[in-house]
Amino acid sequence: MREVLNFVTMADVAFDWAAERRRLSASMLSELQRTLVRGTPAEGPNSGVIRKIQVVIGQRRTASVGELPVRAARFVPSPPGADLEASVRDLVTWINEDHRATIDPVVGAALAHYQFETLHPFHDGNGRIGRLMIVIQLYAAGVLGEPTITVSPWFEARRTEYYDRLFAVSTQGEWDNWVSFFAQGLEESAVRTRQQMLDLVAVQSNLKEVVRASSLRADSAHKLVDYAVANTVFTVRQVERDLVLSYGRANGLVRDLVQLGILSESGDAYRRRFFAPTVLDVLLSAEPGRG
Repeated sequence: MREVLNFVTMADVAFDWAAERRRLSASMLSELQRTLVRGTPAEGPNSGVIRKIQVVIGQRRTASVGELPVRAARFVPSPPGADLEASVRDLVTWINEDHRATIDPVVGAALAHYQFETLHPFHDGNGRIGRLMIVIQLYAAGVLGEPTITVSPWFEARRTEYYDRLFAVSTQGEWDNWVSFFAQGLEESAVRTRQQMLDLVAVQSNLKEVVRASSLRADSAHKLVDYAVANTVFTVRQVERDLVLSYGRANGLVRDLVQLGILSESGDAYRRRFFAPTVLDVLLSAEPGRG
């Protein structure tokens, strides 16, 4: 749960930056990584900084038992140090430039994603940050009107092929195959996201019907339904702040929607969090719109 909440927080911060037209920087990437691992087992001295240690990725099928990790690894990213830090700065500088006159934005995102994952700049979270950067880059380029597309499920479902395609670029220069694979992932993710959005609109309408059929008549109850659709997990304090209600009113309203079955509660008495189960069902469904 902590990792999921951290990712949501990280994404919100990144999307706010993009909406403000802030130019991406290495320090901003480091801040996102620090947010992602905060309060998790991955948090430590290397959090929020370009890694100071060598890392390895995967293992060769032909590696012998007991072989040193650096020798058994399928891929060894750049060693830590000044060259790695300079390469990260060069990458974000390139991302910030407008290449639309010469490079299709989807191709540009594919190139940047390969480079980021090849550099593997952080000790943890590179995959999640790299996939988030795809959306940020397309949003900043104007390809997306809103940062709504979710690409992680498609790539995660094809993890082996994903790594094979990246590795083939490094070893054989197979850029065409990688870009085609990447573009297919964006297309299918966009179709999936569109269907999810339609399903969420249907859920939102159904939940408001439940409110209308109850004794609740306050507009704030409908606003809380909208809030639960837009915010996967939230606290009473967040409802108080974002809907501009008193704490007592926010707490009572949340309690009313729990009693109606619209919301469910998790956590203990001191760390209560709420969510709409039907909203989560849509977001976690492998095939939105198919039951």
